[in-house]
Amino acid sequence: MFYRDERLALFIDGSNLYAAAKSLGFDIDYKLLRQEFMRRGKLLRAFYYTALLENDEYSPIRPLVDWLHYNGFSMVTKPAKEYTDAMGRRKVKGNMDIELTVDALELADHIDHAVLFSGDGDFRPLAAALQRKGVRVSVVSTIRSQPPMIADELRRQADNFIELEELKDVIGRPPREFDSPEDQD
Repeated sequence: MFYRDERLALFIDGSNLYAAAKSLGFDIDYKLLRQEFMRRGKLLRAFYYTALLENDEYSPIRPLVDWLHYNGFSMVTKPAKEYTDAMGRRKVKGNMDIELTVDALELADHIDHAVLFSGDGDFRPLAAALQRKGVRVSVVSTIRSQPPMIADELRRQADNFIELEELKDVIGRPPREFDSPEDQD
């Protein structure tokens, strides 16, 4: 699946990866994740995308964002939007699809292989565009959750599908007790 001399870039949809790992009963150890993909090829960039609640005094994701920033990840964040749904529940929305897509297309001429950590079907056109530029595309998500976290059209478009559960022993750790705001839409 991977070649040692291949130039890699990781594109991590934070909320999507969090939800997929949570559905499988584990948390991601990002230090191990980065080391694993450095072992698989020449890792040029590891992007992590997430929306942040700016007005909260403390956000549980802030320590993760800070740690990632200081440990080799390129952080891409934006303020999350809060709203109240029809049932009166507080909801948070923070879609990072455009930011991820733009970064991937800008980097396409400098990489051989893009690894997308998301099962969002909205990324199918991105995978196709990267492939037209000669970039191989691997998608990391899961079909083992109920329902599956990967859209069928994205899985079919990708050159490789990597089942997240099969990486559990390599990049996983037991889940923490508290909920993360990565539960965002």
